[in-house]
Amino acid sequence: MYIKSRMTKNPFTISSNTTIADAVALFREKEFKRFPVVDNGKLVGVLTKGDIQAVSPTKATSLSIFELNYLLSKLTVKDAMTKKVITIEADCLLEEAAVAMRKNKISTLPVMEKGELVGIITESDIFDAFIDLMGFREKGSRITVETRDVPGYIAGITEIYSSLNINITHIAMFAGNGIRDLVIRSSESDISGIEEKLNDRGYKVKHVLINK
Repeated sequence: MYIKSRMTKNPFTISSNTTIADAVALFREKEFKRFPVVDNGKLVGVLTKGDIQAVSPTKATSLSIFELNYLLSKLTVKDAMTKKVITIEADCLLEEAAVAMRKNKISTLPVMEKGELVGIITESDIFDAFIDLMGFREKGSRITVETRDVPGYIAGITEIYSSLNINITHIAMFAGNGIRDLVIRSSESDISGIEEKLNDRGYKVKHVLINK
């Protein structure tokens, strides 16, 4: 799954000469957590609410409200934004974006194509993709079968579905503590026949979930 298929295209941007006061108003209006900062078509930074807090006076300040407003009218996005921006290419895989976010402890990546900003990818986008990949919102059954690292082992499981004329809609493998779990989803809610055949052939069914 490519980033370009899950990213938010043509994201809202601001310029580096935008005042902090105007940026605060935009955060409230758009209800975004961050803005890419673009000057003359070039990505020059990213602004978050945390960046604004870092350059704003604290509540313990002795400045008057007029002095605060004057200060905020003079500060610009350039004074607060993160200038060293980690980006990713639109034709990279979604997994690469997830690894980059985890490695750098960030929740958003600007997406580039031929040197231009074409979108943003967020943790929420990746969560949604994972849910779609597993088909969790769809009606049907979700069966987890313990598997062995033996050639043809999974083929035997899928053959059972085929013999019952049941189509597998989603499939995934999870590994942990030396055990592999195969998660299979289908649109079939009555899985009594599937469980019976799996058990008869020596497969261990670990978990069953029915979405109605």
